[in-house]
Amino acid sequence: MKQRIYIDTSVVGGYFDEEFKVATEMLFKRLMDDEIYFVVSDLLDLELINAPKRVREHLLNFPADKFQRIELTEEAIKLADTYIEEKVVGKTSLEDCRHIAMATIHKVDVLASWNFKHIVNLDRIKGYNSVNLRLGYTMIEIRSPKDLINYENE
Repeated sequence: MKQRIYIDTSVVGGYFDEEFKVATEMLFKRLMDDEIYFVVSDLLDLELINAPKRVREHLLNFPADKFQRIELTEEAIKLADTYIEEKVVGKTSLEDCRHIAMATIHKVDVLASWNFKHIVNLDRIKGYNSVNLRLGYTMIEIRSPKDLINYENE
């Protein structure tokens, strides 16, 4: 069974960022090799509206069947608000919390992000998962794309 990887906006932008380009390209190669699915949300679409054209249109280069599309629901909004109420992160990280909440509710295998301050951060991950478990959700696995690529034996 293929892994379902929720990607946030930083992963799409990482394709064009020198610091993150190689690992991001390798993750997209796994997508094209049918090893994984990407789970993408309407929130990602909204965030990409203000991105540079090449970032905004990047996902259009891939067949639609490589993606599972999900939408922001009232349940996800409430879960995201709870992360903030529990001070996992501050109010300015609401959109990040919504990504995590959607990924949690849809039980993805892993959420991929290059956001090390608010998402791919051990203390924050513990906080998100503490809230998730207390409210009856499963734990969410959060990693950078670098952790999700296949390294060949050299």
